[in-house]
Amino acid sequence: MNAMILAAGRGERMRPLTDTCPKPLLEVRGVPLIEYHLDALARVGIRRVVVNLSWLGGQIRDALGDGTRFGLRIDYSEEAEALETAGGIVQALDLLDERFIVTNGDVFTDFDFARLLDQSAAAHLVMVPNPGFNPQGDYAIEQGLLSNRGVQRHTFSGIAAYQKSFFAGLAPGRRPLAPLLTAGADQQTISAELHQGLWSDVGTPQRLARLNRD
Repeated sequence: MNAMILAAGRGERMRPLTDTCPKPLLEVRGVPLIEYHLDALARVGIRRVVVNLSWLGGQIRDALGDGTRFGLRIDYSEEAEALETAGGIVQALDLLDERFIVTNGDVFTDFDFARLLDQSAAAHLVMVPNPGFNPQGDYAIEQGLLSNRGVQRHTFSGIAAYQKSFFAGLAPGRRPLAPLLTAGADQQTISAELHQGLWSDVGTPQRLARLNRD
């Protein structure tokens, strides 16, 4: 089982910080966001990681190299333009195992990736309590399955485990993930869990400053 870190986005809401620095290289307490994920994945036994690149991707490649210093092998999936989440995963499928972990490169969390190693559903999502910027949430969890119907909704953390079959038949190109998740929730084919520990979507300079302060 390997993992993919999504690192291709432009980070529009983080400007001007991301005008010259890709979002995953922004630092929390002196360490780039993406390095926290690499260390956490290596700790649970992941040895191969795919990182997709687009905006200022050369900086990420230069910073991480081949992954040796993290105890990993890093492969890169180059995108001429950012393909959004599902599009980026589809493009990288040849580099991914039959089961793989995906995490957004711009979240900061203490989630234990070991919880995803034995997941067998076509997709398994990690949800979090709704932050202030998403008070309505995204999906509910009913009997361990993602649902569009429940009253108590949660926010998708950007962390998940997938099987390749979840993306079978999808053509390459720009494609968001949300429609696939919504369809899977309707069909009750996606499992989910709620993480109530540390999690932050580092989506604005203010959130980054708060992390570095608190």
